[in-house]
Amino acid sequence: RSAEAPATVAPSRTLDGFGAFRSPPATARPIPVSGTASPSLLTPPGFYGPPDGLLALNTLGEKAQLERVSLDGLGATVRSYAVADPVALAPWLLVGATMLAILDCIVVFLLGGGAAKLGGGFARRAAVVGLGLLLAAPALDGRAQDANAERMALEATLATRLAYVVTRDSAADATSKAGLEGLTSALASRTALEPAPPIGVDPSKDELAFFPLLYWPMVAGAPEPDAATLARIDAYMKQGGTILFDSRDGLYGGGNSGPGAQAMRRILARLDVPELEPVPKDHVLTKAFYLLQDFPGRYAGNPLWVEAMPLAEEAEAGERPARPGDGVSPILITANDLAGAWAVGADGMPMYPTQPSDPRQREMAYRVGINIVMYTLTGNYKADQVHVPALLERLGQ
Repeated sequence: RSAEAPATVAPSRTLDGFGAFRSPPATARPIPVSGTASPSLLTPPGFYGPPDGLLALNTLGEKAQLERVSLDGLGATVRSYAVADPVALAPWLLVGATMLAILDCIVVFLLGGGAAKLGGGFARRAAVVGLGLLLAAPALDGRAQDANAERMALEATLATRLAYVVTRDSAADATSKAGLEGLTSALASRTALEPAPPIGVDPSKDELAFFPLLYWPMVAGAPEPDAATLARIDAYMKQGGTILFDSRDGLYGGGNSGPGAQAMRRILARLDVPELEPVPKDHVLTKAFYLLQDFPGRYAGNPLWVEAMPLAEEAEAGERPARPGDGVSPILITANDLAGAWAVGADGMPMYPTQPSDPRQREMAYRVGINIVMYTLTGNYKADQVHVPALLERLGQ
């Protein structure tokens, strides 16, 4: 007669307190085959039994629920982790070193008897020089601002750069910067384009015409642009620029209920926005570089909105509020948090997980970004019929 099945099975590999999957400790005990055991110090979670018949003891049961730790009795304050932008200390150190050098020169001059050689007019001359410096301070400040604007213009025109709108929200701005840096790296490694590092812009004062594409993440509670800023944005879109609005509300289903979507609606209501539609299947965005069917980011399932191309009679009448330059939509809208999917840290690893967690989704998000950049830079040349045979061959039709 065959041997009876064992009533208990010994541990094979278990999890320790640090989550490492390793050989069971000496204190581990067998568990019943009936599956009635619960994880404990003596029966740690893991695999029990022989290799050909492993029995899993899970850390949490099917009906287990995770609850937030109560800190009521500790008197602790809960705060969200804030990502602050780095502060450049080089200008301040340079100014401090310069002032110390000037002070050292003055001390050496006085100790060497320079004041006596200048005579009694030294104090008057020093007062005149000091007054002149005070009167010249506003002019120097104006020249410094002009120099900053000129420096930004040179940085933006000497190389192609992606740009993002600075929202004054440190977390959103850090994500936008890291996201465009990740997309810039992908463009340099996969295409002939070698963009320079991205740059943040303030639409209220910075010149936007230097940038073919502007990424604008929506932040709930952010102050709305004033009328002058909105006029600059409207002129940028009508003169050939493209703004990618990202409500980042993928968890809300991409509708109008999310806080980002509501903030975006308030801005778009004051702009001269054309009629929009989800990207059609035959749109240039689906074939600008990669062949795409949808446009995921950190989230998936929400459409990418573009300007609805006018009918022939509408195009001739010129009745649309914002006409696309070379077939490029002046506005793109998504809720999939594209920058969150593109963002990489200093170690080159993704900063945020995708929802759902799928490496393929992140790869498709990079392809979406590359298609958008190529679309804004090259226009609608891929819509020409000369490309149809090659595209059909790629599609296997």
